[in-house]
Amino acid sequence: MARHAFDPSILREYDIRGVVGETLSAADAFSVGQAFGAIVARGGGRTVYTGYDGRLSSPELEAALVEGLIATGLQAVRAGLGPTPMLYYAVLTAGADGGIMVTGSHNPANYNGFKLMLGKKPFFGPDIQALGAAAARGVPAVAGGHVTSQPVTEAYVATLASAYRGSRPLAIVWDAGNGAAGAVLRALTEALPGRHILLNDAVDGTFPAHHPDPTVPENLRQLQDAVAAEKADVGIAFDGDGDRIGVIDERGRILWGDQLLALFAREILRERPGAVIMADVKASQVLFDEIRRLGGQPLMWRTGHSHIKAKMAEVGAPLAGEMSGHIFFADRYLGFDDALYAAVRVVSMVSSQADSLAALRDSLPIVLNTPEIRIPCEDARKFAVVEEVRARLAAAGAMVDPTDGVRVSGGGGWWLLRASNTQPVLVARVEAESPAALARLEAALSRELAASGVALPAS
Repeated sequence: MARHAFDPSILREYDIRGVVGETLSAADAFSVGQAFGAIVARGGGRTVYTGYDGRLSSPELEAALVEGLIATGLQAVRAGLGPTPMLYYAVLTAGADGGIMVTGSHNPANYNGFKLMLGKKPFFGPDIQALGAAAARGVPAVAGGHVTSQPVTEAYVATLASAYRGSRPLAIVWDAGNGAAGAVLRALTEALPGRHILLNDAVDGTFPAHHPDPTVPENLRQLQDAVAAEKADVGIAFDGDGDRIGVIDERGRILWGDQLLALFAREILRERPGAVIMADVKASQVLFDEIRRLGGQPLMWRTGHSHIKAKMAEVGAPLAGEMSGHIFFADRYLGFDDALYAAVRVVSMVSSQADSLAALRDSLPIVLNTPEIRIPCEDARKFAVVEEVRARLAAAGAMVDPTDGVRVSGGGGWWLLRASNTQPVLVARVEAESPAALARLEAALSRELAASGVALPAS
């Protein structure tokens, strides 16, 4: 019975992820498969699906992962190369007992890792720590395991295409960023009406065009230029594994995750009056106010796709999302973050009405806000800083929402401070109704950080 010790830095809150050749190896992949397989088998499960993204290291890691799974007597079903949501789709539609996606998500090319689901639920937080502990104790080999292949691309694309409800053809530029979304993007666009211009749709784990993270404006410049050159109606970008979306209007402006949610909420609340719509603590107050104005129930929740998915299922929300571009639809879909599905909903929304995407964006109230501010802070210190700030604010009688870190309202806006669950940083954001209020709130945030020995980076 072999024991295996993971580098503790790779056992993260939402997934397992590290630097290939430094903190992550094929031996780790085998042990992930074996430890997870034992957990599945202990619960009476028999079948686990696997998938992998386009990173150069992914085929080797997926092969080792499969060997680990079958060493526990399970059936490993290989869904093949594709985006992470395709793996989720395969697990849920097949009724499998679990799934593991080999992916480095939006991280640099030398990273890789694993996103896991147990049954229909995300596998994260304490579950991942328990997996690490099981591997350290050792997992006995069990005979009888075997592997099959079950490609699901055709069924997945057909499901995505069937979600289209538009009425007029659009010109759309799509940027797959050389990530795993490119494995299905051409088939999807061939199934949709309109004119489609594809950028960087060849899967290439070196990401030669730009880094595949649509939350960074610099990574959207090629898309913005193409939207202008093609006189397109919409531009859509994906991250490395296709579970986060970036959207550009016809004027080249970025629509952030909370703006997309506000527009989707209008559509959903017409059909589902009073529904719960969720967003993470980084989302604009405009979104929560808009949901309330439309007769919905806004729910602010913790940042992190696994946290959102779990809470969404608990409260029965048809729509949820994060500023990071994870958008979750349980409205006519399966309740997980799928950027390709969200893209079809964007296209449907714009093509089903006379207003352009820019006009829809401009129909939302205008506020001033900072981008996400990332403040270096050691892992051993970051959570303590947030608690210190929380205690001082409580003593001062401030209006604080403690859902995830501290979100402080008042003075014409709000500011947020939370500890990242995946990196040695604090994350902050400020939003206000006027430049003067924005400056006041940024100063308040800076004072609180300084009181705990942390400096707010110069803007």
